[in-house]
Amino acid sequence: MSARILITGADGFVGRHLLPVLREAFPQSRLIAASRSGRVPVGADAAIVADLLEPDSWRPAVREAAPTAVLHLAAQASVPVSFADPAGTWKINLGGTLALAEAVMAEAPDALFIYVSTVEVYGLSFQSGLPLDETALPRPANPYAASKAAADLAVGEMALRGLRAIRLRPANHTGAGQSSAYAVPAFARQAARIAAGVQPPRLQVGALDRWRDFLDVQDVCAAYAATIARGDALAPGTVLNLASGSLRRIGDVLDDLLRLAGVSPEIEEAANRLRSTDVVRAVPDASAARAALGWAPAVPWETTLGNVLADWRGRLDED
Repeated sequence: MSARILITGADGFVGRHLLPVLREAFPQSRLIAASRSGRVPVGADAAIVADLLEPDSWRPAVREAAPTAVLHLAAQASVPVSFADPAGTWKINLGGTLALAEAVMAEAPDALFIYVSTVEVYGLSFQSGLPLDETALPRPANPYAASKAAADLAVGEMALRGLRAIRLRPANHTGAGQSSAYAVPAFARQAARIAAGVQPPRLQVGALDRWRDFLDVQDVCAAYAATIARGDALAPGTVLNLASGSLRRIGDVLDDLLRLAGVSPEIEEAANRLRSTDVVRAVPDASAARAALGWAPAVPWETTLGNVLADWRGRLDED
């Protein structure tokens, strides 16, 4: 497949894993990164300058890139940051997405537009305790999820007006290189530091009695590549959940990491890591994606945790 693939967020956690996956899947394609700096990330062929906080930057950028496919990863994805700065989160996640999608409609109307949403949009609907498919009502429970849900709905409406949009809603995903602002790398960072003797044997956590679905970042990237490959067969506006199908208790994730690290620290619940709006069990149903994309998660859970822990063992002084 020869294509010009424009990626936002190519220099972020998922983007750094995605570029080599796309290179292998589409060796004849040109991979173009969009960023404020205009730097060409490792694995990309070119870069264009555009900013989600600068709506007017997108039309000339898309015109220059002339993409056949757009993969919109970039977002303000931290829930705590979204509570601290809801307006900024909305500007990036909704305003930036609208500007990009409108630019694609105007300058690259035949391009496939893949919007990376999140299963967080279902929010309080997960209180049913049942697996939720793509028909479930979005009931976001934090500013991050609300801003992503709004952009998700907006992209869906634009599909009715001609945007070749596919909306993907991935579950939590992790791997090497993820910020310690998220649960799995936060646990791994502290466990690695304790094992190395550079942190006292005390580990701070949030709520451990929550159940979540986790994907390896490589499996998520494989789903993104499969969406590009099968984009012509998917109806504009299609929504697909991405999930492993395995629900894990956060406390068990912590236990697994501590076992791999070989440490038994004191566990301290940190009030600033708790959120009253969190649902206990979030169960997304990804059967539609498995059927539509011919995709299934392949990375074993122990491999995922081992990769995250090894990553933090190599950067003990970083956040």
